[in-house]
Formats: sequence, structure tokens, C-alpha cells
Amino acid sequence: MRSRSETLEFALLGLLDQSPLHGYELRKRMIAIYGPFRALSFSVLYPQLRRMLDAGLIEESLVESTSRRARIVYAITKKGSARFESLTETVSPETWEDEGFEIRFAFFSPTSTKNRVRILEGRHRRLKEKAELLRGELEKSPVGIDRYLEEWRRHSLESAEREIAWLEDMIKTERK
Repeated sequence: MRSRSETLEFALLGLLDQSPLHGYELRKRMIAIYGPFRALSFSVLYPQLRRMLDAGLIEESLVESTSRRARIVYAITKKGSARFESLTETVSPETWEDEGFEIRFAFFSPTSTKNRVRILEGRHRRLKEKAELLRGELEKSPVGIDRYLEEWRRHSLESAEREIAWLEDMIKTERK
């Protein structure tokens, strides 16, 4: 995915492909995907929803609520479903980088097996490269380097190695 906007569009279409949702529920589910440390603000969410409405990817309707005012509920359109399907079948280097991979993995079910394997293999290659860099940095750490930086590198290497092992299992499972 080329931009944060396209990544956000993909995730929103993926959620709305499952069921219509109002803005607050969309935000809650996005935070569940992105994690609590990358919270999605309403000032980012609503302009993206407006762009998607203008593009005909989603539609909105008013639904009565228990509160005094009606809620706006967003639903995916046929054009939006086609766009989401197209995005699930697009594989590029961004799909195995950290943020792109997390979002793609959250909506892996509608992705074809062939493309799931391509994404997993790309992520695997990317992490192997990262692990080699970290290993090299740890081996040549100069005397006097900050011990916390060294510990962070060690932690990052261990995390990459765990994810590499997990990816190898996922790839094997997908190929069956």
C-alpha cells in the first residue's frame, strides 16, 4: 500500500466488509488492530470516511440510537467491495513491512492462498535481513556503547528470530 491513507482505506473496507459500523465502533476496532500505542484519532478517521464516501466506496445511513440523536452507520458498497478485493490481491514490498503486514494479516482470510504465501515469504525475507543487520551490529558493538542500546538490539534480534520461526510455520501451513 502506497500511503497511510490507502492502508487506512484497506482496513476500513475490511471492517465494513464484515458488517456496517458507526464511527466510534470503527475507531475501537481499528485500535484493536493497530494496538493502543498507535491510536487512531477521529480527526484522521472522519476525513478518510468522507473521502471514501465521495469515492462511492461506502455509504452512510442514520440509525436510531438509545441516545438523543441518531448515529451515522457506514456500510460498504459494491464498488467498495470490488476495491477491497482488488487491494487484497495486491502484493508489494509495503505488504511485508511492519505496519503494512499487520494490517494485511488482520484481513488475511479474503486474500488468496497464493498471495498469503507471497506476503508471508516477503515478510520472512525482510525479517531475515533485519536479523542479520542486528546480529552484525551486536558483534561489532564498539567498546563503551550504551548498554541499553545494546540490550535493545539484543531484544530486537530475539523478537525477529521468534517472528521468523512463526512465519516459517505459517508458510508451511499455507502451502499444505
